[in-house]
This record gives sequence, C-alpha cells and structure tokens, in this order.
Amino acid sequence: MQPLRILFISIEGNTRNFVEHLTDYAQAQHDADSAQPTIEATEISDASDLTPETTPYFCFVPTYLNGGNGIDNGVKELMTNVLGEYIAFGNNAQHLVGVVGSGNRNFNEQYCLTAKRYAKQFDAPFIANYELRGVPADEKRVYQAMVARMKEVSNDD
Repeated sequence: MQPLRILFISIEGNTRNFVEHLTDYAQAQHDADSAQPTIEATEISDASDLTPETTPYFCFVPTYLNGGNGIDNGVKELMTNVLGEYIAFGNNAQHLVGVVGSGNRNFNEQYCLTAKRYAKQFDAPFIANYELRGVPADEKRVYQAMVARMKEVSNDD
C-alpha cells in the first residue's frame, strides 16, 4: 500500500503534535509488517502554496470559531480557512478521501465542527476524531480508520 497522505493545519501545535505521533505509530506498524502503510504529512500554512493534488489524501483540521455557535446561529471559521481554500483549489477536493477532526470536547456540539463541515462541503467522509493532542489509543484508532478508508477507496477503482 502506498503511504497514507495527510494535509493538515496546526494553529497551536496540537494537530502537528498528533500528526507527528501518528506518523511515528505508522512507521512502527510498517517496521513490524511491511504491508502496513507509512504516513507522509504536509502542513498547509499559507494560501500562496496552492498546489494541484493528484493522489488521494486525508485532511486533519481543528475547530476554531470566532462568532456563531455553528449550529443555529451561523459560524465564522477562525484561522483554519487556508486549509479549506487549499482543498477547494482546482480539483483538489476530488482527491480528498477522508476528514479527521480535533478540538476540545468541552465545546459540545462545536467539537470537530470544522471537520464535519469540510466533510459535507467536500463530499468526503468524516472518518475519525481526537481531542486536543490525542492519546496513544487515538493514534491506533485513527490509523486503522485511515487504512480501512484507503482499502475502501482502492476497492472502488
């Protein structure tokens, strides 16, 4: 299996930290069984870096809101817009195979709201979530969800 590709944005370092740990977890899985995929991750931080995507990828996005509650009185995304612009660029959305969200569970219905909105907007499944920086059990669960989703996508071809 080809490496699993991740595009992500990290505002306070939580997503970056989780992706780094997830990448290490994937490498350990690959070292134990070479049939298990590794991970290639790219942080999207600048809208001027718009690049056409040509292969499947997952996006990892935290939720930051500035106005509205995202449920019944609108929503105003804060700081993560550049990733949405990147996915919307050209045909990039057609290569998005899954969305992983993060946030703080204290925000109840707003937890992972940006990821859920991306999933709907870009017609890709919301496959997993984790809180803040995640824990080792999240690494295993998210990795397994990504592997399962890639197998689904490969079988669709």
